[in-house]
Amino acid sequence: MKKNVYLHFKQVYNHQMFMQKLAQAILKAFGWTYEAKTPYFMKSVLVVAPHTSNWDFIMGKLGYLALGRDAHFVIKKDWMVWPIGILFRKMGGIPVDRSRANKFTDQIAEIYKSRERFNLAITPEGTRKRNPRWKRGFYHIALKANVPIVLVKIDYGKKHMSVFEIFTPTGDEVADMHAIQQKYKDVVAKHPAQFSIGE
Repeated sequence: MKKNVYLHFKQVYNHQMFMQKLAQAILKAFGWTYEAKTPYFMKSVLVVAPHTSNWDFIMGKLGYLALGRDAHFVIKKDWMVWPIGILFRKMGGIPVDRSRANKFTDQIAEIYKSRERFNLAITPEGTRKRNPRWKRGFYHIALKANVPIVLVKIDYGKKHMSVFEIFTPTGDEVADMHAIQQKYKDVVAKHPAQFSIGE
């Protein structure tokens, strides 16, 4: 029994190391760098911006893997069909019904409570189009689940992905959202004209 458990964890460790090295090699080949200025949390909400292209998911995922970390992401239930759904689940996809905002935040908060380790990456813009009014779902999820909000930026100008800051809510939701948006004021998006940090 102990031997089987040991072999299982060894396989998991070897897989994680392989994925980390692979991500590092891919980023290096494309001239990208990455860093983490925050500790790794067992549970957190990762706020990822800008989001103006499908490439953001790829670069963000590679950067996070290169750091030896892994995170889940939200995906519409409609996408989780066979066979593509198997791939999305392997990559960390969490199928949810986002048709009702309150139901969505409650559903995700329950996942946090039921797991020992769960980090969820959310793009607050909610669309690849220009959107100055970022969605606040991540904010409410973090408060309901009592987990840290960690800011992540993908800067195409510098070809750099950074897990750069922990944001502590003050209780003033409007002021907090504005403050979070301002953290991204110097970041260059894949399509700069489609990125907005508010009016």
